[in-house]
Amino acid sequence: MSAPIIPGFHPDPSVCRVGEDYYLVCSSFEYFPGIPVFRSRDLLTWTLIGNALDRPEQLQLAEAAPSGGLYAPTLRHHGGKFWLIVTNVSGGGNLLFHAEDPAGPWSDPIPLPGVHGIDPDLVWDEDGNCWCTCAGVTQVRIDPTTGRALGEQTRIWSGSPGAKAPEAPHLYKIGEHWYLLIAEGGTERGHAVSIARGDSVNGPFTPNPDNPVLTRRGTDDPVQNTGHGDLVQAVDGTWWLVFLGVRPGGGTPGWHVLGRETFLAPVTWVDGWPVVGEPVAGPTEPWAEPVLDHFDGPRLHPRWISLRERTPQRCTTTARPGWLTLRATAETAPEGEFVGIRQQHRSCRTRVVVDATEGSGGLVVRLDDRHHYGIEVSRGRATARAHVGPLRSELGSAEVDPGEAVLEIEITETRRLADARTGPDTVALRVVHPDGAVTELAALDGRYLSTEVAGGFTGRVVGLRATGGAVHFDRFEHEPVDPTR
Repeated sequence: MSAPIIPGFHPDPSVCRVGEDYYLVCSSFEYFPGIPVFRSRDLLTWTLIGNALDRPEQLQLAEAAPSGGLYAPTLRHHGGKFWLIVTNVSGGGNLLFHAEDPAGPWSDPIPLPGVHGIDPDLVWDEDGNCWCTCAGVTQVRIDPTTGRALGEQTRIWSGSPGAKAPEAPHLYKIGEHWYLLIAEGGTERGHAVSIARGDSVNGPFTPNPDNPVLTRRGTDDPVQNTGHGDLVQAVDGTWWLVFLGVRPGGGTPGWHVLGRETFLAPVTWVDGWPVVGEPVAGPTEPWAEPVLDHFDGPRLHPRWISLRERTPQRCTTTARPGWLTLRATAETAPEGEFVGIRQQHRSCRTRVVVDATEGSGGLVVRLDDRHHYGIEVSRGRATARAHVGPLRSELGSAEVDPGEAVLEIEITETRRLADARTGPDTVALRVVHPDGAVTELAALDGRYLSTEVAGGFTGRVVGLRATGGAVHFDRFEHEPVDPTR
């Protein structure tokens, strides 16, 4: 199986094509801005062109718990507009947005109080009626301009008998039939994609006798938990499926740390049913572009995400030009002010210059608010800390220049198992001195920053944090490294 086509921590993909361009969106959970939007010309190479929900009035996440927030968007193009529907499970329910340009700006949200359930889908029938289908699988006609439900929400299919969690529905009119694609089996190792078809947008739907059309359960494939797919027809007439999967590492039961990632596979049609082929071949990490950010512009690049909200008072590049300034306040306790990027590589190195003369803070790799490792600079000393569930530990420290300390986190994936208990990777927390010498403060087992330990749906984020006062950051570098060196 190929590597992901989108860097780590981009699950629940939804794709549509307009002309020769493909657009793809994914879940963003408790992070702001929400719903990254990607563009491609070949379905293989993708560019992040923005985040659909980048204004506070569009996205309320103040009450979002870890792995809460925005779930499973669907992106469609109809009537000259792009339409985006998504569930905010932490407040607001199902919401609908539209835009002329997928790079933005996107509209303010249109609430859908009559639409119940997560993973909403949008489709228009031959008469121009708009239908919303949700996990369950249930369906209701809506007015997309007002968000009003135009009838009762009814069940149209329950998936395969005995399979749990029928979700992620997507409806398509292909040829003479309406096809209903769903995920089922739960989002863990039993995850799968199944499909049914009918003569009407409302069914009744007859399941494919060869369901599931995609799963990796019970195999030794390096990519597991495959499901939550969306179909798209390419410019040349071929069909493709984008779907999510994870890449577990280490021994048993296997731990995945980058979250659920997006993959691509070809689709052929046999006797009126889709047959999903092997995912496209590619290098190990085709998207492995290093990140170097000097924070020179007035706004952060759209790759940067914050916990639940972002305010110019607490996160700014203008207070000290050429630096990113984070300010911890009572509102940011206990985690402090945090901004980061998704960990993009299974083996990687992250460095940053930290000026903590006005506060305390540093460099962190985070899975959620109870599972993170980091280095904090305070009063001329850098201290490595680990937070795993209820346990908090100080692991080592070193003297640094608080005005320009260089911190480093290097993550190295496991390539050889010592035994079945070997973790997926090692996380090293370091200080880089002015003469180039490196002091390693701690080297930690990465399993404790994995979904299998912490739970939830998200992957790691590597970022910057202020835990007290104001902290300034410059020259942020995040790049892949060769784990065999």
